[in-house]
Amino acid sequence: MSRHRGEASSSRLQIRLESLNTARELAEGRVDEHQLGAVYGVLDRASSRRSLSSAHTVVGIFGPTGSGKSSLLNALTGTDLARVAARRPTTAEPLAVIWDEDGSSDLLDWLQVSNRHVMPDGAPLLPVPGNGSRRAKRDDGDEGGLILLDLPDFDSTALGHRVIVERLAGQVDVLLWVTDPQKYADASLHREFLEPLATHEAVILVALNQSDRLSENDLAQVTRSLKQILAGEGHGSAVVHAVSAVNGTGLRSLAEEVRAIVRRKEAATGRLSADVDVAVDSLREFTGPELPPPSKAARTALADRLADATGADAVIDAVVRSYRRDAHAVTGWPVTRWLGNLRADPLRRLNLRRGDVQEFVGRTSLPEPGPAQRASVDRALRTFGEELSAGAVEPWRTAIRDAARSPEPELLERLDEAVARTDFSSGSRAWWWPVAGVLQWLFLAAMVVGIGWLAVLAGLGFLQFPVPESPRVEGIPVPTLLAVGGVVAGIAVGILCAALARLGARRRGKRVRRRLVASITETAEAVAVGPAAAEIERYNSFVQAVGRAAARR
Repeated sequence: MSRHRGEASSSRLQIRLESLNTARELAEGRVDEHQLGAVYGVLDRASSRRSLSSAHTVVGIFGPTGSGKSSLLNALTGTDLARVAARRPTTAEPLAVIWDEDGSSDLLDWLQVSNRHVMPDGAPLLPVPGNGSRRAKRDDGDEGGLILLDLPDFDSTALGHRVIVERLAGQVDVLLWVTDPQKYADASLHREFLEPLATHEAVILVALNQSDRLSENDLAQVTRSLKQILAGEGHGSAVVHAVSAVNGTGLRSLAEEVRAIVRRKEAATGRLSADVDVAVDSLREFTGPELPPPSKAARTALADRLADATGADAVIDAVVRSYRRDAHAVTGWPVTRWLGNLRADPLRRLNLRRGDVQEFVGRTSLPEPGPAQRASVDRALRTFGEELSAGAVEPWRTAIRDAARSPEPELLERLDEAVARTDFSSGSRAWWWPVAGVLQWLFLAAMVVGIGWLAVLAGLGFLQFPVPESPRVEGIPVPTLLAVGGVVAGIAVGILCAALARLGARRRGKRVRRRLVASITETAEAVAVGPAAAEIERYNSFVQAVGRAAARR
């Protein structure tokens, strides 16, 4: 059962480490590398530790000067391996006491511990006192794969000792903190070591050494005070072992807890899991609620703003005026319609007439973007970025805004291409234009016939020839009716067609604006929306990865 539980813990740790690494990859380039230091450290330690012996549990013995770490190690091992002297510091370099040597060498190399002592086969963790040098036979597998490390004092006056302690505090599987009645409340112990390890409660042991120096009441009071301090640092369930390396008080209980940890073989996994918790906490400030992808409303609003910024109103005005010009050229009064041809086609002047320019040119004759237009495009992209990044935390908020704004120079060029490829002229002739044109020519013909007829009659009268009687309609001579009717009807149809052309031009303008906005939307999707959406997806993936890394189950 214990083996299966250990395998399950290892599998969960693997998932958490993979998720943490994914979060680290996604955060690179967004989160400052210095702020990712804890993540890099955990991933590096986890990779190294998991490649080394999983059969060994490394228990580091930490403590301040004079706490009796070396004496405690000697008492637990029944040896005098650790040097104990009156002059301090006594431990200059780590000492490793090893049970079951096989597989421990590479692990100790990684820990940079060269001073090693291998316990004889069958040697227990805690010898039975008395009976000379005879040691009690341990149960098979009781202390198998155990490494005890005696470390320098963390408050040593030798600076190198502090470096060794800090390094190994980040590497060992279990941290056994030894203190004494005089230094149990030492600020450097609690503030610099135990407080930052609040998430590591499962792999921390606490021993109050030199308990033989206190009366029973004083020992109870000191123990209670130490527990309160530990609880305030997040170690509320920590058991304080009151021990004495001199008379053996409490050593059996401490040794049994160490043996239990070794038997479970989960200390290394538990330590790394606690390290992952620390790394995850360092990433939490960069996580927030997941963001939705750019909505249709936001994309449409961006396209509308970009359309305004690219001078869409001027283009649509050219479409309207060109439509009315074309309508007048077909439906206007033939006598005056030629005047319209004197005005340049607004669309052709902007190089927007389909077929007027070869397709590979793909450019319009719109004015080059000026400061005002560039500012409008920048404002449109900035507004879009602000809308998308609302709810995100830094530095992701800035990253999303920058992704939306970064393509501005390219976007200006692409927007002109989008205008150039928009069809402004397809279906430009309305069905009624030919009908009106035929009517205008009929009215012109009637006018010409009427005027010619009247001219002939006038000529006959001028030459004193008999003038034949003209037919009449409602008392009005037909020649006069043709001449006047042709002029009036032509002008009236022209006025009516102009009104219809204005209406059609407005409808054409709206239709073309939709085409233009669709073309601009296509460009904006590729140049601006795509990068911003990718950044949002990256942020959401980061949040999800941190969430998976934080999940212990």
